[in-house]
Amino acid sequence: MCGVDLTRIDGIDVTTALAVISETGADMSRFPTSGHFASWLGLCPGTKITGGKVMSSKTKRVANRAAQALRLAAAALRSSQSALGAYFRRMCARMDKPKAVTAATHKLARLIYTMLTKGEEYTDQGQDYYEERYRERVLRQLAQRAEKMGMKLVASEEPAC
Repeated sequence: MCGVDLTRIDGIDVTTALAVISETGADMSRFPTSGHFASWLGLCPGTKITGGKVMSSKTKRVANRAAQALRLAAAALRSSQSALGAYFRRMCARMDKPKAVTAATHKLARLIYTMLTKGEEYTDQGQDYYEERYRERVLRQLAQRAEKMGMKLVASEEPAC
């Protein structure tokens, strides 16, 4: 109906895809960017700032069936062996579960927006690919931090126990 198969995204089944399409429609031209789409779903942090101090950054409450369906899909990623599942588990380790669900839902919303606007199919790279990219990113940041302190990070040949 919309030119792409949204069920290829891990965690999204037929009922979730239908809920999103029925709420938004297949034409995403009313949302200029994926950020606008995520904000309409109520997945972006708020900006209650007064005097330069952040008072609250809670997401706004919306009565939106598409957002509810995407939240359920994101919560189902807990046991998934995909890149999205690895992302959700890493977010759960960093923050409490409701915030991790919101973060994963935001990522799902951006993927759906991209698929519907560009017409590209989603291909999952897998959990191992995601973990390897995360490891490389952490090592690069550690090397930059060590360089700022005048040190050099040297990799050892044998893995740590």
